[in-house]
Amino acid sequence: MRILSADYVLPISSDPIRGGAVVIDGEKIVAVGKGIEIIERYPDAENDDFGEAVILPGFVNCHSHLEITAMRGLLDSVEHDFAAWLLKLNATRSKMTDKDIEMAAMAGALEGVRAGVTCFGDIGRFGKAGLEALKANGLRGVLFQETEFSPDNNTADEDFEKLKEKFLSLRDAETELVAVGLSPHGPYTVSPRLFERIAEFALAERIKISVHTAESCDENELMTNGTGFFRQIYEKFGVEWESPRCSSIEFLARTGILATKPLLAHCVTVSEGDIQLIVESGSSIAHCPKSNAKFGHGYAPFEKFLDAGIALGLGSDSVSSNNTCDLLEEARFAVLAARNLPGSNRFLSAKEALETSTIGGARALGLDDKIGTLEVGKQADIAVFALGNIAQQPVNDIYTALVFASNARDVVMTAVAGEEIFRKGKSGKVDETEVAAKIKRNCARNERSRS
Repeated sequence: MRILSADYVLPISSDPIRGGAVVIDGEKIVAVGKGIEIIERYPDAENDDFGEAVILPGFVNCHSHLEITAMRGLLDSVEHDFAAWLLKLNATRSKMTDKDIEMAAMAGALEGVRAGVTCFGDIGRFGKAGLEALKANGLRGVLFQETEFSPDNNTADEDFEKLKEKFLSLRDAETELVAVGLSPHGPYTVSPRLFERIAEFALAERIKISVHTAESCDENELMTNGTGFFRQIYEKFGVEWESPRCSSIEFLARTGILATKPLLAHCVTVSEGDIQLIVESGSSIAHCPKSNAKFGHGYAPFEKFLDAGIALGLGSDSVSSNNTCDLLEEARFAVLAARNLPGSNRFLSAKEALETSTIGGARALGLDDKIGTLEVGKQADIAVFALGNIAQQPVNDIYTALVFASNARDVVMTAVAGEEIFRKGKSGKVDETEVAAKIKRNCARNERSRS
């Protein structure tokens, strides 16, 4: 049993505590309160005092692609053209070795650890890489095995069997911390029949689902009218695909996927009717504001999602479309973008942003009974941020000090299930020097092969 104390404790589920403390016994939190009272109550427990810092629940990154971490900055020259970006991404990924992908995922997970992320909702085309990266770094998470490009109804049954085989293989490697789900990539890359097969399987086996949806105007044009960039690409490669003539959310409802209560990534172009379908189905959303903006896709209606009561978390997306995995930066951008969006009815607060980064993400992944707040009985998934930097002073409000004046580099400790996985600049699970050296070496080798 040990005590973590600091100038501030931010339980999220209750008011901030000045001079607060958290007591951990094994994997779980057994007490939260004023430091003086906690120390008197547990006189034999070791007190780990972080001083000028804040203790809060670890961040939940609801939507990531750890296995393409090595492409950070590589695709920026084509980010103005989403279709070209996707083509270059897939072409580059096809040339990477298994070891390249495994090391990229390892580096991405480590970056999250250093940023106070304790849980990922990660999408993996090569699922084993992300799964092993989460496990090796001591993280919690859900690895969603992604479908291959499979828009043809004629191959749906064959495509499903291949996906099911991958999923079952990964599920054998699940742990108490890391579970496995499925990710039919998106409404325009997966056939209606394959969506139906995945929905039936997921409902029968209680499998978590995540889908990229309503991500761009190009997607919306293809889904509703059957025209635009994606239609041109399909014609170029001889892909037969018939538009459903409805929104992406309506399409997911028709194919049964919404019945699985999926985690929907992006949701930029959703209508009021779409939002109502999401609410009625009990689906959740991973809001990725920086990635959306970097592509010029627009702003998802963050305020409307919150006001509708949708389980809503934040996602960094891949660092090839965001460049960093920093949930505080994501939270800051989400709030500022929402405040600046035409038609907004109120100023979203720093407090709401932190709630979305923690308990919101936990709800979105269906893990809120275990994580997301500092409460007795919950798992001790914790992040500690230093507050001593002059750029953070003075701390008049702890929520705003975090969201508007802090970043990932202020993290001094990250713990999952009571185990420290990062402390004072060093991972407690992997050799950071080795990971950095390998990903640089792989990148240099791949660069030479492209030239």
